[in-house]
Amino acid sequence: QVQLVEAGGGLVQAGGSLRLTCAASGVTFSTVLMGWFRQTPGKEREFVAAMFWTIGRAYYADSVKGRVTISRDNAKNTVNLQMDSLKPEDTAIYYCAARYGPSSLRPTDYNYWGQGTQVTVSS
Repeated sequence: QVQLVEAGGGLVQAGGSLRLTCAASGVTFSTVLMGWFRQTPGKEREFVAAMFWTIGRAYYADSVKGRVTISRDNAKNTVNLQMDSLKPEDTAIYYCAARYGPSSLRPTDYNYWGQGTQVTVSS
């Protein structure tokens, strides 16, 4: 079955960087869309970035465009989220997700989820 395991969260000062990784197993890489979402208490889960594994086409939320880069490591079967110039409003639990189908920014369109990793940005 599909398993997604996030790692790399932590505490960082504003302006700093973090690199999140999502180890994917049981995934059909030729057709999967891998996404990153985030959520804070009391708010809906929010799209951050997504990438089609095979062709590498990426999508970004406007709120992170220019500060975040999604990439994949074919050898390690991981999808990564490099986050730079972090802001306190980036504080959230970050989730990795997978979907088979067209590109989508909606969390309800993703079928598989990791357990999440906490990112905290201090001011």
